[in-house]
Amino acid sequence: MRKGIGIAGIAGRMGTVLAEEVRAAGAKLVGGIDRADAPGQTMFADIAALAAACDIVIDFTHASTAASHARAIAAAGAGWVLGTTGLSADDDAVVAEAARLVPVVHAPNFSPGVNLVLALAERMANALPGDTYDAEIVEMHHRQKVDAPSGTALGMGRAVARGRGVNLADVMESGRHGHTGARKPGAIGFAALRGGQVVGEHTLLFAAATEHIAITHRAFDRRAFATGAVRAALWADGRAAGLYSMMDVLGMR
Repeated sequence: MRKGIGIAGIAGRMGTVLAEEVRAAGAKLVGGIDRADAPGQTMFADIAALAAACDIVIDFTHASTAASHARAIAAAGAGWVLGTTGLSADDDAVVAEAARLVPVVHAPNFSPGVNLVLALAERMANALPGDTYDAEIVEMHHRQKVDAPSGTALGMGRAVARGRGVNLADVMESGRHGHTGARKPGAIGFAALRGGQVVGEHTLLFAAATEHIAITHRAFDRRAFATGAVRAALWADGRAAGLYSMMDVLGMR
């Protein structure tokens, strides 16, 4: 790594922890961008200036910035570690386009534990038929979170859908309310809870008439995500252009 790592959103709660973890990993922290100032950090005028100064940009900002960040980072030739959730289909397309030019590690969650749960979820879904085992996903986050279901919950849903050979959009049931009728066979259900300062809790439940199987992951500190994101940044440095996930970083595929 010649230049170092930059952080989009460096003044925020996640950005502050990311800055600490970059230094703890022995990597060079170039600086960052944010709407607020980050004392002690080098601040850049915009994403284009930051990307030009970095080898890798770590980005946990907001879905509204994804398209502009994708274009600026790709134009600068920097790598991109993207942890922003709530992206639209159009945003996903712009991210994929950037990945044709630079290495992009895009994941709904950078915690190694969560990614192990996602891998297990796919295998379990493959083994537990959807007409017998109902899949439900319950997640809870702090009151400030703006998107629901969470990116990690959707990642769980996609893992279950892959295991069952279906498209999540075709079987997803979210935010049930009122007279909904009986549960559709093969549906993947979502419930989102918001309150307090919960960093992140996710439970995947397979419910059959004869047994229930639950997998739960609880995050107690954002550092779990930050450490994983820095690991992904170091892994992506010098990598060929392409769209990667945390599964690639962990050597799980």
